[in-house]
Amino acid sequence: MLPKLSLGLVASLGLFLVLSQTAFGDVSFSVPEEMKQGSVVGNIAKEIGLDVGKLAARKARINTDGSSKRYCDINLNTGDIIVTDRIDREALCGKKASCVLKQELVLENPLELHRITVHVQDINDNSPQFKKKTIKFEIRESANKGSRYRLDEAHDADVGQNAVQGYNIEANENFRINVVAKSGGGKYSELVLEKELDREQQQELTIVLAATDGGTPQRSGTAVIHVTVLDANDNAPVFSQAVYKASLPENSPLDTVVVTVSATDADEGINGDVTYEFDHISDENNNLFSLDHKTGEISVTGDIDYEEGSKYEVVVEAKDGYGLSSEAKVIIDITDVNDNAPVIYLKSLTNPIPENVSPGTEVGIINVQDRDSENNRQVRCSIQQNNFILGVETNSVELVLNKELDRESLKEINLLLTALDGGSPPMSGTVVIHITVLDANDNVPVFSQAVYKVSLPENAVLGTIVATVSAADADEGLNGEVTYDFGHISEDVKSIFSIDHKTGDVKLMTAVDFETVASFELRVTAKDGLGLTSYAKVIIDVTDVNDNAPAIFLKSLTNPIPENVSPGTEVGIINVQDRDSENNGQVRCSIQQNVPFKLVPSIKNYYSLVSTGQLDRENLIVSVRDNGQPSLSATCSMYLLISDNLAEVPELKDIAYDDKNSKLTSYLIIALVSVSTFFLTFIIIILGVRFCRRRKPRLLFDGAVAIPSAYLPPNYADVDGTGTLRSTYNYDAYLTTGSRTSDFKFVTSYNDNTLPADQTLRKSPSDFVDAFGDCESSPEVGTAVAYNLNYSVF
Repeated sequence: MLPKLSLGLVASLGLFLVLSQTAFGDVSFSVPEEMKQGSVVGNIAKEIGLDVGKLAARKARINTDGSSKRYCDINLNTGDIIVTDRIDREALCGKKASCVLKQELVLENPLELHRITVHVQDINDNSPQFKKKTIKFEIRESANKGSRYRLDEAHDADVGQNAVQGYNIEANENFRINVVAKSGGGKYSELVLEKELDREQQQELTIVLAATDGGTPQRSGTAVIHVTVLDANDNAPVFSQAVYKASLPENSPLDTVVVTVSATDADEGINGDVTYEFDHISDENNNLFSLDHKTGEISVTGDIDYEEGSKYEVVVEAKDGYGLSSEAKVIIDITDVNDNAPVIYLKSLTNPIPENVSPGTEVGIINVQDRDSENNRQVRCSIQQNNFILGVETNSVELVLNKELDRESLKEINLLLTALDGGSPPMSGTVVIHITVLDANDNVPVFSQAVYKVSLPENAVLGTIVATVSAADADEGLNGEVTYDFGHISEDVKSIFSIDHKTGDVKLMTAVDFETVASFELRVTAKDGLGLTSYAKVIIDVTDVNDNAPAIFLKSLTNPIPENVSPGTEVGIINVQDRDSENNGQVRCSIQQNVPFKLVPSIKNYYSLVSTGQLDRENLIVSVRDNGQPSLSATCSMYLLISDNLAEVPELKDIAYDDKNSKLTSYLIIALVSVSTFFLTFIIIILGVRFCRRRKPRLLFDGAVAIPSAYLPPNYADVDGTGTLRSTYNYDAYLTTGSRTSDFKFVTSYNDNTLPADQTLRKSPSDFVDAFGDCESSPEVGTAVAYNLNYSVF
């Protein structure tokens, strides 16, 4: 006999944790039993409408429903469901009319769960079999024609049409066969006496009994009926109940009496002696229960497990001494005991989980089973982690992300999932699910300071690290890699400073000058690997160093100076300047002693040259020094012409007189005559303006008349100065006699270190008007002095 699985129900609770995008649907296939391994059951990809090429990427796999044995698997290349193990319908489902294998197809990314139902079709692979090869009867010769003798039922492990369909016996003159259909299904046969027996003629008969099924090809099984002709025994045993029912807790100890059957026989003697035996019982049931042939007690002989079988039915036959028999049915109901803890199966899990997954997202599939029944199998699940919650639906539980994850505060999560059943006492199962939180770029770099303030000497060496900015990003990997750069700054500033993209070092690339720009404000960006950016400000204050020597400027001078000028008379104004700041820009001005002049401070950096005694031709040296460390200084030599009357002026004219001067004098005489008429004056002014614009000379003051270096007006004299200092600046000055207005013209400096003209003496007449008032030229013709200013920078 082939082993059969019991018809008991296995109670289990499947708690599935599924994603919101999981599509539920049953896919059914029908397959005959005993198919060869590798046979194709059907194509699941076509059934669910999934591209075959995505099966491997989505980790498609077949999970069994509560069984460790896998009968089918999936071919990821074709999408076919193939047979991987022997499918024996009789071993799986016994005599059940319908035999179903339940499996699950699990897909990931996104997670999906499809239930697969495989209907196992019966094939005619089992022949009918009798419990005994020889069936013995003792029939009295007094038996009446038409007497019926029930024969042992043949059993076929197949079902339906493949089960036992009929019986027949070999031809004989005493008996015929009668086939009876049972109300619960199945058929048995009776031996019907057609002709009375004659013990004197034949004491024993041997007849072959055959049972046939309805399969193709048809299968059959045989037994031998051995009839011994006896005297008459006309009463069969009678059971006290047609059906006996008993209840038995699972895990009952061995030799526990389940139920006692009882039958009586009205005959006396050997004809009334009753014995009991199981009519037809499977090997499995035969290992669980035993029957006392004399007392009729049914006892436990094996391990009773509710989960393996919750109900058993056996047929007990009572037979008297000469073979008359009857039968009764015994139904044993197994009651469940809470002896199974819930078992948790991790079907699938999205791991790692990105930290930016939205709350409400389902992240895995878990199956929880309890093989007990009723309250013992009612399972409640809980988790000890507030990042996740369990959402219960019909026949399923969803593990849902409850709140946003933050990898920076929690990189690893250990979920303790507990399943507790409803038994008394309850039993529980636990599993720890390890989840790794995957970093998302959700943090911008953060500078250590919003504003960096540094100072930089203007004489700093190129390549000096001015400042180092630093930003940290809480993310990891590429998301946390920070690079630095300048924000929106001008190209001029970018040429002065550079920033190291890795270290954040801000370096000096070109020299800075405090006198040009005293402060720089840089905008610095910190950017992570995926572009999140933050900003900081770097303020660089350039500190002054004493790198500019003072400069001396003669703003006005009375020339010639009458030798009888009164002491205390102002004869000139000197301005000193230093481009440095603070102490470096503070200057002190002085002249040599033993001269009849002194310097009197007026407004800031202006000094009045005041006479102090009797004058003669004088040579003044003006010195100026700043307060820097080390101190820088400059000097200027002034040659003053002292005149006692106007007669000396012609002598000065004669020094540089030429033909050009004579022509100029004629022009001046004509101009003075023409002043008498307004019209001629207006014309001369227009011509003078046009003349000045055409020549565009480089002048010290706007509006001054440019005169060639080789040319001196008749009333002017040229006195060359000789510079003896290291850096000398030379100025030729032409002054009208008795006038405070000076016209300056630059000449070539003595060396290349001379300051350019546009950085030293560039003043307009209005500047002097603002500082000293309007000084008109004297109309009289007087002695003129030409002086040369020489100063050097140390």
